[in-house]
Amino acid sequence: MKSMTGYGRGECARDGFKVTVELSSVNRKSGEITLNLPRDLEPLEAQVRDEINKRISRGRLNVRVAVHEGEDAGTAAQVNTALAKAYAAEFSKLATELNLTGGVTLEALMRAPGVLEVEEDAADAETYWPVVQTALLQGLDALVKMREREGEHLAADLAERIELIRAAAGRIGAQAPLVQVQFRARLLERIKAAGLEGIAADDERMLKEVVLFADRSDITEELTRLQSHFKQFTDCLKAKEPVGRTLDFLSQEMNREINTIGSKAQDAVISREVVQVKAELERFREQVQNVE
Repeated sequence: MKSMTGYGRGECARDGFKVTVELSSVNRKSGEITLNLPRDLEPLEAQVRDEINKRISRGRLNVRVAVHEGEDAGTAAQVNTALAKAYAAEFSKLATELNLTGGVTLEALMRAPGVLEVEEDAADAETYWPVVQTALLQGLDALVKMREREGEHLAADLAERIELIRAAAGRIGAQAPLVQVQFRARLLERIKAAGLEGIAADDERMLKEVVLFADRSDITEELTRLQSHFKQFTDCLKAKEPVGRTLDFLSQEMNREINTIGSKAQDAVISREVVQVKAELERFREQVQNVE
């Protein structure tokens, strides 16, 4: 079990440049990746996303990739000699026409547009990919490890809450058979209080009322399904794949069963247990929102 929150950073240096990758994730029902790449590396976006999707299935992920160039990398300068000669000829001609003294200086020529050509080296995104991939995998490893550590705490908390719910379900199951007995006793008391005579405990009408009540208040199926959900939760704890969606579904199903139990079982003891279970289920559901 993994959490959806975490942080990871990786870096790799090679051939006069260094790539750093930072990843941070927060809760999200589905997977969402926000990727910040340098312009020259934008062609690598699909490859970066593919690597992330192999490791992360849920959560909102922010990824920042940065390239740090070495001092000897990045730009190249070249003098356009032909253009400089043309400028020199034109400057000399203009100086003669305007009767200006002094020759054409090198500084003036170098400032002329286009004489000194400074070009940034064209970045080939594919040549960067091995370095980007190495840094990305390092960052993903760190992110996943943090999510796993957080997941261990979540698993322990969820298991504790399931045990509380399981214990309450056990008490409800023990109380359920007594409900019919108590209903029969209350029915006899009401008959006596009404002054009706000649109606015994085994009277057909009496038995019919008890049977109808038993059918309306029977919670055997709901308790059985709850036990099945507990078993599925235990299976989720052992699973290697993401289980967040499964746990979210289980929390909804358990809530449905306990609501039905509360509406069926007309008993104060069971009603108190139902209230406590619903409170624990709400806490369980909130924690599940953090699970990948």
